[in-house]
Amino acid sequence: MSVELDLGALAVWMRSAGESVVGELTGRRVGQGQSNLTYRIDDEAGHSWIARRPPLGKLLASAHDVAREYRIMSALRGSGVPVPPTIGVCTDVGVADVPVFVMAHVEGTVVDDEETARALTPDVRRRLGLDLARTLAKIHAVDIDAVGLGDLASRKPYAPRQLKRWARQLEESRTQDRPDLDALTELLRENIPEPDEIALVHGDFHVRNVIIDEATGGIRAVLDWELSTLGDPLADMGSALAYWTQAGDMPGGMFAASTLDGFPTRAEMAAEYLRASGRSGQALGFWHVLGVWKVAIIAEGVYRRVLDEPENAAGVTLTPENIQALVDHGWDVAKENGLVT
Repeated sequence: MSVELDLGALAVWMRSAGESVVGELTGRRVGQGQSNLTYRIDDEAGHSWIARRPPLGKLLASAHDVAREYRIMSALRGSGVPVPPTIGVCTDVGVADVPVFVMAHVEGTVVDDEETARALTPDVRRRLGLDLARTLAKIHAVDIDAVGLGDLASRKPYAPRQLKRWARQLEESRTQDRPDLDALTELLRENIPEPDEIALVHGDFHVRNVIIDEATGGIRAVLDWELSTLGDPLADMGSALAYWTQAGDMPGGMFAASTLDGFPTRAEMAAEYLRASGRSGQALGFWHVLGVWKVAIIAEGVYRRVLDEPENAAGVTLTPENIQALVDHGWDVAKENGLVT
């Protein structure tokens, strides 16, 4: 795939930001992400960086804000949350017609396909799954005021904010009528739990958004903070469970490698998170349903962007049937958790 950046101009900017760039830069698209576009950038001496820019085509309001992502990741340095060192945000129109966020490249493995997951031993897979839960607990333990993120977003009750925001996103990116998805929206509105504490919420936490040590399964860096906000920490665990496929689940175009031997079940991950965080899981069922609902809306938005601009595709093909399977799964989770009989 082409690199939608002027690498010569980017090299000039990076040197001005204090980076030792040797010779010319080369770049290639990396990752399966279909939101912000991510590139690995290398110089002639073997130094590497990561650059992120918003996707091509029409952008939804408030989405894909790489400058905000830079602020969050910079604030988390030294907090105990593993994040890559940040370089800065380039706004030089000679580099791109949108802001570009540059960070250090962290060595390690991103488990973003089944082949990579199969290369891990069952013991490493288990440690990875449980370390995802422990790392999420670390994110939620951050003192948001102490790190300068206390004003990142509203501190009003999180569930109504999420329902309003993502229902609006659905309306703006809808590719077809989905009455059962709309009915799931209403079910969630009718079952909003009492507000809990306010914490930093990653907003898109799953196995493809972390870099791991392939030998141990430990997490070296958490990536993709563009959806981060302030809210109920159980929302993040609900989203993590929504992304975590396990044996017996219906196919939905989701990342299915977590069905391999060794990876913990959703129940085991939830239990490890609750142990590490010290929180009650009473409302976790609601947040799990909301997580699946949100994933379905994100998938609809990705499908809309690919229809509008095929270059936004990144090797993963979504279909209307995949999105429908996600909606169906949302209803199954709602039944499992007593939100509907």
